[in-house]
Amino acid sequence: MTAIKRILIALLLLVLPLTAFAQVDLTEARVRELVRETLLANPEILVEAIAILEERAAQDRVTAGADMIAAQREALENDPNAPVLANPEGDVTIVEFFDYNCPYCRRAMPTVEGLIQADPGIRLVYREWPILGEGSVFAARAALAARQQGLYEEFHWALMGMSGRAEERSVLAVAEEVGLDIDRLQADMDAPDVAEHIETSMRLADLLGITGTPTFILGDNLIPGAVEQDVLQRLVYEMREGQAE
Repeated sequence: MTAIKRILIALLLLVLPLTAFAQVDLTEARVRELVRETLLANPEILVEAIAILEERAAQDRVTAGADMIAAQREALENDPNAPVLANPEGDVTIVEFFDYNCPYCRRAMPTVEGLIQADPGIRLVYREWPILGEGSVFAARAALAARQQGLYEEFHWALMGMSGRAEERSVLAVAEEVGLDIDRLQADMDAPDVAEHIETSMRLADLLGITGTPTFILGDNLIPGAVEQDVLQRLVYEMREGQAE
């Protein structure tokens, strides 16, 4: 039986009783004729069928996304080359993909700060994902290089709180403000681990179908956009409840 015939018969099953269906000639032409007659008489069936198909497709995407997150769990949560803030020993891990030039990432900064201040059990993994131009790439490389001077966190929050675009000049000005050695910083920006982190972010984003920043990952949940703190906190609670079961 062709895929088209299966779809047509499925539509018929929505409105025809099984006794009537058993008497239907299963030639494709006859099925098409019956479907056309049925839809003309009951156009709301098509709307219902489309809604069902869209719901199933959405559920399939959620399931596929959860499966991919599970497959990449180790790289997402335990990459030794990814900065970890808040509580490194926390019981719930949040992964954030972000770009320093993303206005929504900057808007989400107070949410993230509020969340980790309110919940000492959160472990925050950052994925530098510079997708908004050369300035974003420079800022990401500088931030990752700041790890060598033990100032990644201070530099990160300062870059997120800056006004205007993150470009080479503005990024270096912020670096100087937080006390980084600029010459050393620029030398460390060329280290292999800096490039590797960004390449891994690109690979993971592609695998997970991430299309914008910020994107948060909590357990099997992928949450795009600058969501409210209570939304993230609710997901954290749900993860803890799941771990306790």
